[in-house]
Amino acid sequence: MPRNSTGRETAGTRATSYGNPVKQSFSPRSAGMTASGKSASELLSRRRLMLSAAGLLASGALARAGQDVTFSTEVKVVNVLANVYGKNGEIVRSLTKDDFLLAEDGRPQTIRYFSRETDLPLTLGLMVDTSMSQLRVLDAERVASFDFVDQVLREGTDHVFIVQFDLGVEIRQPLTSSRRVLESALGQVAAPSMRQLELQRGGGTLLYEAIAVAARDVMRAQTGRKALIVISDGVDTGSEIPLVTAVEEAQRAGTLVYAIVFSDANAYGTLLGPLGGGGGPDGRGVLMRIARETGGRCFEVSKTLNIQQIFQAIQEELRSQYNLGFVSDVPARISGFRRLQLTAKAKGLNVQAQSRYWAQR
Repeated sequence: MPRNSTGRETAGTRATSYGNPVKQSFSPRSAGMTASGKSASELLSRRRLMLSAAGLLASGALARAGQDVTFSTEVKVVNVLANVYGKNGEIVRSLTKDDFLLAEDGRPQTIRYFSRETDLPLTLGLMVDTSMSQLRVLDAERVASFDFVDQVLREGTDHVFIVQFDLGVEIRQPLTSSRRVLESALGQVAAPSMRQLELQRGGGTLLYEAIAVAARDVMRAQTGRKALIVISDGVDTGSEIPLVTAVEEAQRAGTLVYAIVFSDANAYGTLLGPLGGGGGPDGRGVLMRIARETGGRCFEVSKTLNIQQIFQAIQEELRSQYNLGFVSDVPARISGFRRLQLTAKAKGLNVQAQSRYWAQR
């Protein structure tokens, strides 16, 4: 059974949206696709948000996360998770606190806390694009997801939830530590039926809303190390929020986003498809930006790199992180994002970390 932010067990498939946060259990997707007055337009895919910048600040309570600000009674500690890579792309695990340089908005900061996160618990969100453009690769995504859960999940320690998104956003399985429950939920991940497509009003593929919902409604309440793993071609055709909002929600929740570009070469009516320069939408650039700005990484399924290998690489990265903590030299008088720059002193080392964090007044 899944847990909520207090650690208690919950149950139920949930259809949600960015403008309609998850507040209660919900029946499977078909229950949200009705022709009644409050059909998919409100319960599954219609959001009606049109938030102003002020509204965005007000709606985003500070994430209680290992990568974001952590409160004590006197001091606000900012924790930053990072991976470091050598010249040949190999993970570097032997650095110390003195090997890093950290700056906030261009001002040098003192690293007060340091540890190597080699085997700590993980909270993971597995997000599967089930739109029609993914129909012919969906089986491969499910199989690889089964294998990933089987390999990475330590029952009783790690927790995973499953989101599928297409013309709506659905939390197929809330947080759970049960391998059996997760594998059962993955078996139910499916593309929308013809009837659901007929009843859909507006819509498309709600990639941005899916990320924002997962970060805000699930990850924000969790503590420790957190990551979303998004399997998609990266093409959003229906969200009512922009890409920047999705990125900001992940940053506020202190959540890494790992993106797996998995596309059907002919999904958009071209021989080369969206990733081959054949005129289709460029989802790869979108996923690369999301991963880069949240401190994650973007991978692309190809003939030389299959999805199983990608999942293995993600697993290794998540368990090979550094955790650095600092207290800003400028206390927050106005809540807002602050830029972070983390580098290694040694030449030839590449540091992968979040680009900014949310400083709460």
